[in-house]
Amino acid sequence: MTPTARALRWRVAMTLPALLLATAATAQTATPPADDAAQARADTLVRQMTREEQLRAVFGYFPPMSKDRPADMIPSAGYVPGVPRLNIPTLRESDASLGVANQIEQRKGDVATALPASLALAASFDPDLAYRSGAMIGAEARAKTFNVLLAGGVNLTRDPWGGRTFEYLGEDPLLAGIMAGESIRGVQSNHIVSTVKHLALNPQETLRTTMDARIGEADLRESDLLAFQIAIERGRPGSVMCSYNKLDGDWACENDFLLNQVLKRDWGYRGWVMSDWGAVHSTVKAANAGLDQQSGRELDKAMYFGKPLADAVAAGTVTPARLADMNRRILWGVVSTGLIDHPVPTTAQTIDYAAHARVAQEAAEKGAVLLKNERGVLPLARTAKRIVVIGAHADVGVLSGGGSSQVRSVGGAPVEIPLTEGAAASFARITWHASSPLAAIRAMAPAATVTYLDGLDPAAAAAAARSADLAIVFAWQWRTEAQDVESLALPGLQDTLIDAVASANRNTTVVLETGGPVLMPWLNKVPAVLQAWYPGQRGGEAIANLLFGAVNPSGKLPMTFPASIAQAPRPTVPGLAEMKAADAARKTGGTYGMVERELVPVVPYAEGAAVGYRGYLKDGKRPLFPFGHGLSYTQFRYDGLKIEGGDQLRVRFTVTNTGRVAGADVPQIYATAGRRAGATTRLIGFERVTLAPGERREVSVTVDPRVIADYDVAGRRWHVAAGRYPITVGHFAGDAALSGTATLAERSVKP
Repeated sequence: MTPTARALRWRVAMTLPALLLATAATAQTATPPADDAAQARADTLVRQMTREEQLRAVFGYFPPMSKDRPADMIPSAGYVPGVPRLNIPTLRESDASLGVANQIEQRKGDVATALPASLALAASFDPDLAYRSGAMIGAEARAKTFNVLLAGGVNLTRDPWGGRTFEYLGEDPLLAGIMAGESIRGVQSNHIVSTVKHLALNPQETLRTTMDARIGEADLRESDLLAFQIAIERGRPGSVMCSYNKLDGDWACENDFLLNQVLKRDWGYRGWVMSDWGAVHSTVKAANAGLDQQSGRELDKAMYFGKPLADAVAAGTVTPARLADMNRRILWGVVSTGLIDHPVPTTAQTIDYAAHARVAQEAAEKGAVLLKNERGVLPLARTAKRIVVIGAHADVGVLSGGGSSQVRSVGGAPVEIPLTEGAAASFARITWHASSPLAAIRAMAPAATVTYLDGLDPAAAAAAARSADLAIVFAWQWRTEAQDVESLALPGLQDTLIDAVASANRNTTVVLETGGPVLMPWLNKVPAVLQAWYPGQRGGEAIANLLFGAVNPSGKLPMTFPASIAQAPRPTVPGLAEMKAADAARKTGGTYGMVERELVPVVPYAEGAAVGYRGYLKDGKRPLFPFGHGLSYTQFRYDGLKIEGGDQLRVRFTVTNTGRVAGADVPQIYATAGRRAGATTRLIGFERVTLAPGERREVSVTVDPRVIADYDVAGRRWHVAAGRYPITVGHFAGDAALSGTATLAERSVKP
């Protein structure tokens, strides 16, 4: 097939209407009250509550472990009884990072739409998609009678081995903040509450409930906290969830600096702080430091709120005004989102799962990243006669991540592997969604003979590849909440498998289903690599569309892929060796003298604000694939750079599709900025642009001054120093397709 003829077969995935809310329950259109009106209404309600009602509202149950459950207590993540006489709703909470993850009910046959990993959403660089995917999850939650979603994960990826990395939005504070904020806004468009989580600096799962994260205030403000700040400003979440770990010696859920000084004073946040489940350690200190609600009290060592809080109020160690403030903040979240005026239905509603699946597939298609494509191996020719598909259960499904975000998806799980050991064994399972890449590939190439091998025998796979026109190897690495991966290598014999197949067939494509970076010792032998992440319940169809060019790849990496583990700021997981030694001692009856909860690794984040690509560029490290990298089946040119400085930085330029097919691009704007700890390269703007062949479009970005500023701790402000700032527009971090200089005036911004 000639390139021109093949080009006629290519198309860009159609975008679903921006107002897609397919469930009848989302028909509410009233605008929630403004902040001040919501505050006034919350004040009135608090004054009408009795002391007993106020004390009952500041702790929640973990329904699966609650005794004598009320009839309306769904056995999901959380339950907080309301006040019927005041029309204050009962709070019914579900995990929700990648869909309505109602773990208990799912075992009884309940299903929900499973989105791809959040990394795929981040890789789309598409705020509109983030909003619509959030709206979809919120619609399903509301239809299932939930009204609080434990969503909005915004923790930055500091370490490539992080077990929960797939639930978050990458390593850059601007990208993560924007995407999380829009997702939260989408959830709350259904008049239910979304959280933003986990505040703060909780990037590792090993000993996550005891680790002590250490970092300077300015560094924290310029990185992880900036992501939270942007997400809160854009999304206006009803609640913030504090994390398990310690921050500079104090537990995050009783950290006065984090909760009172930063969140509530500096950012003016009016909603409530709920704890993570099992993250509370005190009554008086936690309440006075800014924790407003103890969540899932059954998972804490003790009941810290409720009666102990009542005793503290009676003793004067916690004031009645503070108890009232805790309730006022909860009610602000309930009122400001519109939940109080638009209560969720009391019985489950019909859900248009087919429409919601299209959102999941769009996210998978926009978020997949074409890492490599030599010799134009992709898109695959539909005229191929013999195709062999190998590995990763690609005959029946696609992999998903584990933990509280795990969604029992529509269609079921054809493969489930229980864990027999490890911190996640009690609640996580290795699961594939029922979306067969093999079936989708056969549908795309109906004239071909498409065979499948499980890949457990590399020699057999190589023999099959040798006699095929095309070989597609699916490789996987599973990640989960509660455990970090101990190696960036693909598990088992997968590296050997890929090497053998690529040696046998020069037209080998590797599809990676992973929750973060992996090492690729076979990369020089493989002409094409597609990073599919965990692609959700329509992942098989999305992957086939991308491989055959029905959809043009457009995803960009939201994190750096290291060339070796030695490039990571922490090549080994802090505390892992000690935890293993303690576990081994317990199993053998030894006298090691420690249990896991007594291990408190102090983790100094020496890279500070130079997270991810900032650190790689600062230190001159060349990664395997840089942040922002992602190829297309067409080409894009940038020109006409115009930079406006002074008090406000604005950058304009033109993007042109110079290829033969339509496609989407994400031009990225970087500045070299920073006086406090040395200059670093920082993403200061981006825009996703979809263009027909030959089409040109101007991109104009007004830059948030905080992303180029230093944080002045003594002055409690952001400070932009007067001077000249190098500006680049590129296809990835470190690229300089266009370059110029901005001359900026000195400027200070409130924290």
